[in-house]
Amino acid sequence: MKKIIMLCLMAVLSFGVANAVAQKKDGNVKTTVFVTDIDCEGCAKKITNSIPFVKGVKDVKVDVPTKKVTVTYDVTKSNDATLLKAFAKIKVKAEVETEKKN
Repeated sequence: MKKIIMLCLMAVLSFGVANAVAQKKDGNVKTTVFVTDIDCEGCAKKITNSIPFVKGVKDVKVDVPTKKVTVTYDVTKSNDATLLKAFAKIKVKAEVETEKKN
C-alpha cells in the first residue's frame, strides 16, 4: 500500500515539474503583429517562405486583406528589430502595429 501511495505521489510531482518547465518555456514566447505593404498571395508566399527561417520564429500567419503579418517567436533568440530587418531583406515594408487606445 505504501508503494502505491509513493508511486502516486511521484507521478503527481513529476507532472507538476513538467508543467512548470513548459510554462517557463512559454514565458519566452512573444507574438507581434506587423502592418505591411503586401497586396497579393505572391507577397504572402514570399513572407511564409523566408520569415520562418529567422532564428527563434515559431509561427507566421499572413492576412493579405488586412495586410497584417502575425509572428510568434522566442524572445531569447530574436526581437522585433531583427524581424523588421528580415522583412526589409525580402523588400517588404513593415512596421510593428501599435495598440489603439480608446
